[in-house]
Amino acid sequence: MVFYLIGLGLGDVEDITVKGLNIVKNCARVHLEAYTSILCYGLDKTNLEKFYGREVIEADRTIVEQESDAILKGADKEDVALLVVGDPFGATTHADLVLRAKQQNIPVIRDDTRFLLEIES
Repeated sequence: MVFYLIGLGLGDVEDITVKGLNIVKNCARVHLEAYTSILCYGLDKTNLEKFYGREVIEADRTIVEQESDAILKGADKEDVALLVVGDPFGATTHADLVLRAKQQNIPVIRDDTRFLLEIES
């Protein structure tokens, strides 16, 4: 299956791309990165859950940096997404997650407000 990095834009729940929204609705698990970016007004967990119609798991600094395997767990068997405010590669932490996914042979796709890109090995 696939690990998705999805950029949310900068200020409104509706800034996610249509592709990104469809991915979120169909993933087995969706995590919200709540460490490297300040969650803007309108982009808090509660509003995102209402808009997506599903649970969003908040990932704090400890989870993102030290327990990232918890985010990637099962992504080889089911689709998992990490939501990031702004550009998904605005922090090296996210690049590290991609490297960890690749080491586990988990395909990675990045979706943000600019493009959808499959990250090559």
